[in-house]
Amino acid sequence: MTEPALPPAAGKGELAVDRASAPPADLAIGAFSDHPPWLVRPEATSWRGAVPAARARTRAELPELVRPRRLPPGLRVVRVVRRLGGALVPWAARERRRGPEVSRAAISRRLRVAAEALGPTYIKLGQIISSGEGIFPAELVQEFRKCRDQVPPERFAVVREVVEADLGRPLSAVFSSFERRPLAAASIAQVHAATLRTGEEVVVKVQRPAVARLVRQDLKVMAWLAPFLVGRIPIAALANPPALVDLFGETITEELDFRLEADNMLDIARTFAELGQRGYVIPRPHPELVTPRVLVMERLSGFAFDDVAGMKGAGLDTKGIVRTGMIGFLEGCMLHGIFHGDLHGGNLFVLPDGRTALLDFGITGRLGEDRRLAFLRLLVGASMNDLRAQLAALRDLGALPVDTDLDAVIADLGLDRPPIDPTSLTPEQLTAEIQRTVKALLGYGARMPKELMLFVKNMVFLDGAIATLAPDLDLFAEIARISMYFATTHGERIAAEVGLEHDANWEPDLTGVKASFGVDPAATERLTYRELQERRTVIRDRLSKKAKAKPGGAAPGSQS
Repeated sequence: MTEPALPPAAGKGELAVDRASAPPADLAIGAFSDHPPWLVRPEATSWRGAVPAARARTRAELPELVRPRRLPPGLRVVRVVRRLGGALVPWAARERRRGPEVSRAAISRRLRVAAEALGPTYIKLGQIISSGEGIFPAELVQEFRKCRDQVPPERFAVVREVVEADLGRPLSAVFSSFERRPLAAASIAQVHAATLRTGEEVVVKVQRPAVARLVRQDLKVMAWLAPFLVGRIPIAALANPPALVDLFGETITEELDFRLEADNMLDIARTFAELGQRGYVIPRPHPELVTPRVLVMERLSGFAFDDVAGMKGAGLDTKGIVRTGMIGFLEGCMLHGIFHGDLHGGNLFVLPDGRTALLDFGITGRLGEDRRLAFLRLLVGASMNDLRAQLAALRDLGALPVDTDLDAVIADLGLDRPPIDPTSLTPEQLTAEIQRTVKALLGYGARMPKELMLFVKNMVFLDGAIATLAPDLDLFAEIARISMYFATTHGERIAAEVGLEHDANWEPDLTGVKASFGVDPAATERLTYRELQERRTVIRDRLSKKAKAKPGGAAPGSQS
């Protein structure tokens, strides 16, 4: 039997690369590697024409999936209620009244076990929560981190069936080798190393066969359940259960069509190229071998992001890697309105030349022009210590209602008063201050819109990257350095877009930045990350003492 012919892009035809020539032509349109297995030519990419319609369908479908329902949606709800009830009832009966710390740890463990039993949708929700340090309770974040690397892979026969069905030919017609054991297995998909028949080493991302149907069922169930959970489980106040379902629905539905992910890869690679940002490398998606459930891409390799010894042994500048990560992320968000939405250690690694390779673009932040400008005003306002401009930008991002009295918010939160050093407060004072702030924000109708949540989540990751790669970095000096980079590199454009008079000698005002760390702006010239961690340890210890001293009390930030 004759095997089906390969598509032109997978063979040695017009897209084959002359590796003797340099640099690759597609570096002009994307931040790609210097040694391409094929060249990216958007006009010759077969799958990209279907992307606009696929995005439109995804967005149109979402409101129905997350619409609150009075009646339970289908039989799936029975299993979900049974599993969640099995987690919540014993916790409420035995552990809820044993103090906030014990209570949060117990419910976090029970919810993680229930999520793993309920399958891919709930595991994915747990993985998103696990990246939300600072947004969700620490116990919930730590517990759900166990979901990241403990998802059992699909059998190879199932993987083969999906790949062959989507590519329309036998596996052997496309690949000369295909590793049976996945490099990684996650809730939505798993990734295999392979080699094309023409010799290119690739990575193949394969979606789990039933996950799209299950996600849609589970979103309907979550939307029905969420209102019943308000006030019943400790969770971040600005991401209460119904809001969390909305946010989760926006992110996970975009991950169900790999053509959207491949398009995200090309768009982000293009923005980096236009910015002249070559500190990042995006793997090239294949021009032909991309379908809703299969994504073939260039294979890259390098140092794991936490392999500090390996990077330093290779002579790499770990402080420079952190700086590039911060600048590239902010540039994409502020100037192009698009950014990788799920930065964590498993989604990037460092190449031998010091550049950072970004992986997994299923969750990508895309800002309309109004919200992009709001983000720009937010960050410019922060660098200029303009409180009102920052709050106005948060309002325009959807974090506050449009009719919010910004001056009242400043007064109620005490933002116009000297900062309070949290390490100087007693446990009772610290807890009261947190509760006062959260209560005031909720009173104004504050919420966490998707783009802001992804932004904060990424900033939390970059915060942790500093701890790993550059613990002795002077944070204030680095913030000033990055601010000046934007002022000198993009200052004219930024000034025009936010309505400021451009001044090449403009310098940032770090008073507000220092206040946000709880230190005296006038008396504190420098703060290393190591010192910041010591301050955070003091704060955690005092909150812990307060929690243990008041068994049965409500946890700060919980719904009560």
